[in-house]
Amino acid sequence: MPAGDGTALADRLAAQWRSAGVTDVRFAADLDELADLVGGSTGPVVVSGADLVAHTAVLRHLVTSPVGPTVALVLTDPPAGGRTTVREERGQVVDAGPAHRLDGEATGIFGGAVRVGRDDLPALVAAARAAATGRLADVAAGHGDGGPRVEPPGPAVDQVFTGLTAQGVLVFAQRVRLLVAHRVDDESGLSGARAAVAEVDEDRAELRLSVKEKDDFFTTYFVSTWSPYVTKAAARLGLSPTGVTMLSVAFAVAAAALFASGGRLALVTGGVLLYLGFVLDCVDGQLARYTRNFSAWGGWLDTMADRAKEYVVYAGLGWGATAAGVRYGWALAIAAMTLQTVRHMTDAWYGVLHDEAARRPKAVGTGGGGGIGDRLNAASTKVQADTGSLSYWLKRTVVFPIGERWALIAVAAALFNQRIALLAVLTWGVLAFAYTGALRTLRARWMWVPVLDTLDATLHRDDGPLAARLPVLRRPGPLVLAVLAAFGAGALLVTALLVGADAGWLRWAVPVALLMLLLGAAGAGAAHNGPLDWLVPAALRAAEYVFAIAVGVIGQAPAWLIFGYVFVLTLHHYDLVARLEKRQPAPPLHAATLGWEGRSVLLAVVAIAGIVSIGLATLGIYLLVLFVASVVLAWFVRPARVPAGAGRSTTI
Repeated sequence: MPAGDGTALADRLAAQWRSAGVTDVRFAADLDELADLVGGSTGPVVVSGADLVAHTAVLRHLVTSPVGPTVALVLTDPPAGGRTTVREERGQVVDAGPAHRLDGEATGIFGGAVRVGRDDLPALVAAARAAATGRLADVAAGHGDGGPRVEPPGPAVDQVFTGLTAQGVLVFAQRVRLLVAHRVDDESGLSGARAAVAEVDEDRAELRLSVKEKDDFFTTYFVSTWSPYVTKAAARLGLSPTGVTMLSVAFAVAAAALFASGGRLALVTGGVLLYLGFVLDCVDGQLARYTRNFSAWGGWLDTMADRAKEYVVYAGLGWGATAAGVRYGWALAIAAMTLQTVRHMTDAWYGVLHDEAARRPKAVGTGGGGGIGDRLNAASTKVQADTGSLSYWLKRTVVFPIGERWALIAVAAALFNQRIALLAVLTWGVLAFAYTGALRTLRARWMWVPVLDTLDATLHRDDGPLAARLPVLRRPGPLVLAVLAAFGAGALLVTALLVGADAGWLRWAVPVALLMLLLGAAGAGAAHNGPLDWLVPAALRAAEYVFAIAVGVIGQAPAWLIFGYVFVLTLHHYDLVARLEKRQPAPPLHAATLGWEGRSVLLAVVAIAGIVSIGLATLGIYLLVLFVASVVLAWFVRPARVPAGAGRSTTI
């Protein structure tokens, strides 16, 4: 069809794809030619139909989407002309095909364009070959070309997409919001779509799109209402998202220093700087989305900076509270950091569990319909869909997200003092942990989807060489053993706090707690396929942290040194979580970190030897040097060895 400006619609669309960042645009005459083009490609491929009318920004968002290697455009238009309908869960396309064949209600239609990552190209070739011969059903069943020929309905690009998803390829959904994208069948549809595109200011819409569609209450109403103006200014100044991240770190460090110094003016100023630092923390992501400047390094740095900033603020509060005469100021900071890290570990692994359940919907609910898991799942879905309601905001706020944490710290410190700020964080954190832990446990038992066995369990447990050499205890299961390890460490800490560190016999209680700790390591070789085994990494983090704190208390090490040692451990573990989210391999020097059980054995030795402070300082510095060296190797040395231009070719 003519596009209305003297060119054919397909030619106009091809020009848009080039403007969107595609390096090599080809027209495929048929599905066999498409398969040949894809088979010869060395980088990600965008496959697009010629019936798409959209803002160029929509296409650019698909090409640059950071959510995953394979991303499909999904529209809310009603199904027509044999186009493929899709069903999504948590941003993933979990089913695609005719509406009557979906395992559940359709949530949209395929938008006629899909970006396929390099690792998924063989599946794309297989889908194109199968669609060309009418044997898509065989590809879905893994039967190759042996089945009878069936002519599938609908456009060719829809057939290819259906075949791609039928092979189990993980496909993320790219929704269109504020901008316009439609698939057209005739000239009247084309005219209406072009008019809709012309009505929208593309740049203004992109700036609004830089703000997350669903965020937490404080961020939505006290940050995102004005942060886009900062984002626009940062873009005009040529700032990068990484540069803004560094500015937010500077603001947080300044706030921590003011909290440490004390005094009403310093506390109020620190609260203001903390708020502004959080605004910048939101702006870096908004700037990345607005400028489409995404990078794996930037995503990793943002994740690590968020946690480091928060814990530096805890350190400032602990220092200031101690200086103000609070006996347990540093202890409150250590407790807040430990609680928050263990919470984050459960959050990360529950997200993995939920994503795995979304990819395997038929495996969900094996406990039977009508149970508490079904009711909780239905209630959660209903609340999430009721955007803006009181129940929606309560659900998002009660879990104590980062915006609410920073707001609470800023207000409590400015109006009261450092001790109140830490106590407030701990109180809300404990309540949030209890709430989310109880509900997630019930839902996880209902889902019954193992996740730890689908990944490198040794890496994400953070096991060292000692765990590999211990006898394997398959009963009562890795989670029970990890919980027992944490219980032993907790009992040692409570005993030390109750009887006092002056009790000389306490150092000989350390080996007993260590033996219980090593029970958790003995479960490393067992299958992690229980419905709650996703909690194992969090339980092991709790065991190691609490054991290290207990050793520090028994050895009468300075509280700030104990905080520093646990802080270095959190950096190491957050690095593993960031790699989990991106499915990246282990850090370059991971083996040299000795594993959680190896580090605990060393601490037990220094406790018995009576040189705890020296041991904590030495081991902490050693781990920090390893962490920095791993970062340099992973992000600067090894990527530089990748041949220039590798994986950059994109074809339509």
